[in-house]
Parts: sequence; C-alpha cells; structure tokens
Amino acid sequence: MNTIIKRITENWKSGITVALVSIPLSISLAVASQAGPVAGIITAIWAGLITSFFGGSNFNIVGPTGALSGILAAYAIAHGANALPMLAIVSGILILIAYVLKLEKYLIYIPSSAIQGFTLGVAFIIAFNQTNFALGLSGLKTHEKFIDNLTESFLHISNSSLLTFAVFLIFLIGLFILLKVLPRIPGAIILSPIGILLGFMTSTGRLPFTLQTLETKFGNLSLHLFNTPTMTFSTTIIMPAITVAVVAILETMISAKIADGMTKTKHNKRKEMFGLGLANIASGICGGIPATAALARTSLNIKSGASDKMSATISSISIALISTILLGYFKYIPMAVIAAILVFVALRMIEFHHIVRMWRLDKISFFLTVAVAFVTIYEDPIIGILFGTAAALITLVHSLSHGQFSVVTKDHQLNHTHIMSDEHLSSAKHTHHTLVYSIKGQLTYVNSQSHIHRFEEKLKSYQNVVLRLSELAVIDIDGVSALDEIIEEITRQGKVVLITGVNPFVSRLLEHSDEFKRLEKEHLVFKRVSEAVTYLKNKKSNHKKHPKKASKK
Repeated sequence: MNTIIKRITENWKSGITVALVSIPLSISLAVASQAGPVAGIITAIWAGLITSFFGGSNFNIVGPTGALSGILAAYAIAHGANALPMLAIVSGILILIAYVLKLEKYLIYIPSSAIQGFTLGVAFIIAFNQTNFALGLSGLKTHEKFIDNLTESFLHISNSSLLTFAVFLIFLIGLFILLKVLPRIPGAIILSPIGILLGFMTSTGRLPFTLQTLETKFGNLSLHLFNTPTMTFSTTIIMPAITVAVVAILETMISAKIADGMTKTKHNKRKEMFGLGLANIASGICGGIPATAALARTSLNIKSGASDKMSATISSISIALISTILLGYFKYIPMAVIAAILVFVALRMIEFHHIVRMWRLDKISFFLTVAVAFVTIYEDPIIGILFGTAAALITLVHSLSHGQFSVVTKDHQLNHTHIMSDEHLSSAKHTHHTLVYSIKGQLTYVNSQSHIHRFEEKLKSYQNVVLRLSELAVIDIDGVSALDEIIEEITRQGKVVLITGVNPFVSRLLEHSDEFKRLEKEHLVFKRVSEAVTYLKNKKSNHKKHPKKASKK
C-alpha cells in the first residue's frame, strides 16, 4: 500500500500535465482522422489505461497520433467513421498475432527512409486536410482521395473567410512563439482555453462575427466512456489493419527506445507489444480509434517528472475526469484553432534535420523518402508505406547484387601491395603478377553473376589468383556453382588459382564444389593468404633454379 501511495505521489503531477495536453490533441487528431472528437477522448482513456497496466515501457503514452491519422482518414472517407473502431480491433488482434509469432524483430527491414517518407506524407496530409477549417470553407463535396479533396478546396478558395484564416494564422504563430518562449509548457494548454473563450463569445453573439466550432461541426458533445461500435467485418479491412498494426508497432517501439535514452532505462519489447495489442482492442470495443505511442506526449511525461507507469494510469483517469467536467466547454473551440494545433503537430512531425542529412550523405535514401511521401499524398498512406518498403528492398537487393569484395594486387617480388575498388578495376594498369580477391559477406544467387563477370571481363592480366574466403559468411547452392565457374574461368585463362581462409560457415557446402575438391587434392587450399603467397614465391624460386629446357626444333 505504501508503495502505491509513493508511486502516486511521485507521478500525479506528470500524469495531470500529460492529461491536459492529451485532451485537445486527442480531439484534434480524432478530427484529423475523420472521426468524432469523443472518439479521440475514448481512445486516450482506454488505450492509455490498458498499456499502463500491460505495457513494457514505464514512460510511453499511448493514444491517437498523427502517424496513424492519414491512414485512418483515408479509410474513414472510404468506409465511414463508424468503421474505425472495428479497424482498431482488427489491428489489435494482428498486433497480438505478431506478438505470439515474435515478428517485431523483422520490422528492422523497414528502412528509415521509408518511415521518413511516410511521416512526411502523413504530415502533409494532416496539414492540408485542415484547409477547409483554416479558410472557413464548409459544405464542400467529399471525395475518397486526399488529393481530390484538396483540389475541391482550392476550387472554392474564393469563398474563404479572411477572418477565419486570421484566427488560424494567429493561433499557429502563437504555438511557435510559445514553443520558443516556454518550451517546457505545451502551447495547446495555454491556447486551447483562449480558443474556447473566443468560440464562446462568437457563439453567444458577444463578438460581431461567427466561427465554425466543434459544436457546429459535430453537434453537442457529451462524453460516453463506452460507445458501442458497429461490428461489421469485411475483407477490405485486412490490408489497412496490417498497415495500422505495422505503423503502430514501429511508432511505439521508436518512442519506447527514445524514452529509454532519455531516462537511461530499458523497456520490455515483448510486453510493450502485448500491451499495444490489448490497447487497440480495448479502444475499438469502447468506440475509439486505433492508437499508438505518442512521442511528444511521452517526452512531456518524462520531462514532467514521471518515474514509472503510474503516470500513464493517472493521465488516463485524469482525462476521463477532466473531460466529464469540461468537455461541454470544448464544444466552443473554433475549428480554425483545431486546424492550427494540427498544422503545428504536422510540422513538428517532420524531421527536417534528418532529411537534410540524407540529402548530403545518401541521395538514394533522400529520393526514396520523397517518392514515398509523394505516393502517400497522391495515392494512399497504405500504398505509400508498402511502396517504400518494396522500393527499399529492391534498392538493397540491387546493392547486394554487385557483390561485396576487396582486391589486393602484389608485384612479382611479392613484397608490395596495391588496393583497388570496383570502379577502378577496368581502368587500372595490371602490372602486378598476383591478385588476392576477397569475397565478402555472401555468395548467393543475388550477387554471384557480379563476381563471375569481374573475372570474365576485368581481371584477366594476373598470373596468379588467390580467392580469399575468410570473410565469406553465407553461401548457397548458386554460390557454389558460381565458385566453380570462377575457378574454371581462371584456369581456362591459364592462371594458377589458390583458395585461402575457408571458414566453418561455408565449408559444408563447399564439399559439393567439384573445383574446390580438385584444388584440395592439388594442395592449393591454404588457411592464410601468407601461406599461399609463400607457396607462389617458392614456386617462382624453384622455377628460376630449374628452368625447363627449350624444345628442340
């Protein structure tokens, strides 16, 4: 009992602070997801509460997030907002299946460039989805695709309200000013009450103009901790649910890892996966939307003094209590203020420094990021992340297909070396007698032809070739055939071929290589390159001492 009281005492301030930020953000992100404001509150309460009990991170705050809102908005436009709770349930079940199968270890194959591109695209969607609210446009036709909705908005831009846009701009600038002046206090806490007051005064006629508010957009707001969802299952939900599950797992694990770095602790990945799955199922059953860990709220939780999961528990309970008392006032918050908060969130999602770094250091990753963002924006967030993963995999296979290797050449005295890279092989002057060719990493169907091609076209001017295999970790049956072909090609050119450094990882398969077994019988397989070089040196020395007699004419 004393331990529980101590944990509450240590975490109540951080829990309440996170709750005050979560309420306006949850409402805003639910709106961005094309769901009702109450769905966002329900998600923050139940998803946050369940992960605080069953999760593996002491600091993660789970709820509605910008990373998911683009996917959810696209799905809600196509199938209706009532379908989002079922999407949360199916996504939660898929996360639990991934937990049982321990699939989280394979998520490392989704590269950061694809994630960055997806995030960039989603941020663009979140920001420009607020166009109608920021400009005071209403009653426009809704399309399934984001780009069509944006086009619709621009076609009616002449109907914009300058007053509404001014409110949007003032609050957006205010958020950035507060970020600069009071970085420890989230601007949404300060500006949301001001927005509510502004909306109340316009709604009651105390100001001589009107603004669209949550109430005029969604009707009267009243909190229900449980909103019975529509339980309708369709096969069309599978692919979006898989995408939501993957993004949710990635965002949650990234957030937990960053939290570990900030607190010098270590979270339990398996428990965090389990808690995330249960959180999404609970959110859906209660009428909420899919959820994942929110990095900004997690960071605020740590900076506010949280010491363990009790802070997240207090935060969820506080959201329920504060919303029950104050949600009636939130109905007055102008949609222009909601739009400002969401555009602020979207801009903060983009890691500009990381994108600039990619441009400077890795142009391929940069253009992949831009391509993923474009597909996410123009087509669909789900297709965007699938395209990014597939494109990154193709890029990786293309890179691997070149075959990792290193070349060392030795002169006729065998006491000097010259190192060359792949791009210099064709142009190099082959004045040395011995070539040491190291096959690195793997020799498989992916890259075997690249190695063969080098010996057929680029490496013809050497008398002796040493194939060094000590850095070869993986070989398959195609690799064995390729090694045979390389040895045959070198032999056909009239050169001496030796092999060194066969390690246990590949020795079993090499027993099926006819050419390797032939070299073993001829005692041309050595443990070290130095032994092979000594053999060649002795052979050259013996050749000088006992030259062959010239043939009689």
